Amino acid sequence: MNILLLGGGGREHAMSWKISVSPLCTKLFIAPGNAGTALCGENLDINPNDHKAVGRFAAEHAIDMVVVGPEEPLVKGLADYFANRRELKDILFMGPGSAGAQLEGSKAFAKSFMQRHQIPTAAYKTFTCDSIGEGLAFIDSLMPPYVLKADGLAAGKGVVICSTKQEAEETLHEMLCGAMFGEASRTVVIEEFLKGVEMSVFVVTDGITYRMLPSAKDYKRIGEKDTGANTGGMGSVSPVPFANQQLMQRIEQRIIQPTINGLNKEGIPYRGFIFFGLMIVGKDPYVIEYNVRLGDPEAEAILTRLDSDFVALMQFCCQGRLQDYTLELSPRYAVSVMLTSGGYPDQFDKGFEIFHTERASACRLFYAGVQEKEGKLLTSGGRVMAVTSVAATLEDAMALAYDNARIIDFKGKYYRRDIGKDLL
Repeated sequence: MNILLLGGGGREHAMSWKISVSPLCTKLFIAPGNAGTALCGENLDINPNDHKAVGRFAAEHAIDMVVVGPEEPLVKGLADYFANRRELKDILFMGPGSAGAQLEGSKAFAKSFMQRHQIPTAAYKTFTCDSIGEGLAFIDSLMPPYVLKADGLAAGKGVVICSTKQEAEETLHEMLCGAMFGEASRTVVIEEFLKGVEMSVFVVTDGITYRMLPSAKDYKRIGEKDTGANTGGMGSVSPVPFANQQLMQRIEQRIIQPTINGLNKEGIPYRGFIFFGLMIVGKDPYVIEYNVRLGDPEAEAILTRLDSDFVALMQFCCQGRLQDYTLELSPRYAVSVMLTSGGYPDQFDKGFEIFHTERASACRLFYAGVQEKEGKLLTSGGRVMAVTSVAATLEDAMALAYDNARIIDFKGKYYRRDIGKDLL
């Protein structure tokens, strides 16, 4: 198959690597890709959000399957664009239409969907600038800390946790009336704070059947012991040691199955990935958020534990044949440590040369903010690369990942040194 993968981050490097090793893949194109994806296929200067350009390339280059990495093209209806055009409708498309993508595209839709289908989640209310007075009253009714979420897409940074009532009130005003996150925060969801342990669960679904990918835990805060600003993700671990059989059964019965059934009941077709961001409170799982794609940096960990053919998995999903697919997962542990530019997630410089990647061993380097120029690798983003190692134990996987994280160097390099420590 000729395959077109959309996106250009560390997740897409991990996906392109897994696609490229499949015997089903004849030719892989990545738009726009990065220096890492260029090692797996051919990068294209195409914006994933430009429906016409993506469709034109797919038609002209006999693309058999389109795989979407990031959420924005899905929320903006790329799957619908392909489904509604005669020359594109027979191409296998891995990702939901805009209706299903609202699970991530609108926090308010996702929360109301969970409420309609009795899926456990935190108590919440939704507000706009016109109803800010009601929002302030709702904050007054809650105990700190307070969770404020921009309704729309905000590049993974639209959630603010406030420790005091004054901070929550000021943040609500800034989000709703000060355009803190632009259009994304014209509507804000305020919800109760759930105290527990976070974990991530992923499924592949054809809308009827689903297959569970490895569980993971990601680390969002910039500082060790989960302090400081939220980021796109500083590292991940898979599997989650505390996710025993009983907990996974609860997650399936209370969250995954009602979600798939709810999409069916509401007539929303769905073929693609679903990410369940969960908070485990005691022994009970609650949904913090949905994503309609693989997480980043979780993908860098979970795909290294996928023993099955990744392209075959997506092919069966797109063709509505997942009931015939057997998923094979490695029992080993994967640890992914993100190397970032100094100053991230705030202001940071880029364009620094990256040294010693050739000395890395017993790991995979998944490039995110990396570009190649005149034979040199240069930093081109805040999250530079994910150093991912796999071993029989969590301790060994951590040791390998950190050994390699220390070897690779560039000006301003920063990484958390506690990824996985809380799980030991």
